Formats: sequence, C-alpha cells, structure tokens
Amino acid sequence: MDVKLYVGNLPFDTTEDAIREMFAASGTVVSVALIKDRATGYSKGFGFVEMSSQQEAQDAIKALNGRMVGDRQLAVSIARPKEERSGGFPRRDNSRGRDTRGKGRRY
Repeated sequence: MDVKLYVGNLPFDTTEDAIREMFAASGTVVSVALIKDRATGYSKGFGFVEMSSQQEAQDAIKALNGRMVGDRQLAVSIARPKEERSGGFPRRDNSRGRDTRGKGRRY
C-alpha cells in the first residue's frame, strides 16, 4: 500500500526530479507533487511524496527529516488528510454577495 509523505521547508528552487532522487535512496517513489502558487507558478516550499510501502516511508523519514538541503532543514512526516475549509466569506444567500432585501439600492 502506498504511503504519502509530507515534505516541508524545501528550498524554493527545488525540482520534483531532485525530490524524487532524494527519496529514491529509501525505496520506490510512486509519485512526487511539488506544490506551486497558482498565480506565479513558483514553489510554495512544500510537497508530497508517495512511497510504495510503510517501511520505505519510515526509512525515508529517518533518513531525510531534519536533513539540510541548501540552507533549509527538511521536515518529513506522514501526510495528514486534507482538512475541510470553509472556502472564504459566508454568503447571505445564493446572490453572490448582493443584498436582496431591498437595502442599498441605488434607484
């Protein structure tokens, strides 16, 4: 069973290939996802790596957690499930923020 790892505090110029190479020393890397800013396309400094087994994931954590890459100390751990987020400001109704109670009309 594949095990997903969180990899944090990455240097912003790190590539997915470099991450794959680091983790390959601990076992089979199933996938690598470097998280990037939607607007700029630049790395946000963290990502996820899937290892093919629990043992390989634990080996990767032992080998890489706290390791210095460039001038940054990596944080590697088992990834937690994504938490539900509210998605922004609450709306009064389905009117996309417009006041439908008659208040604030300009005419």
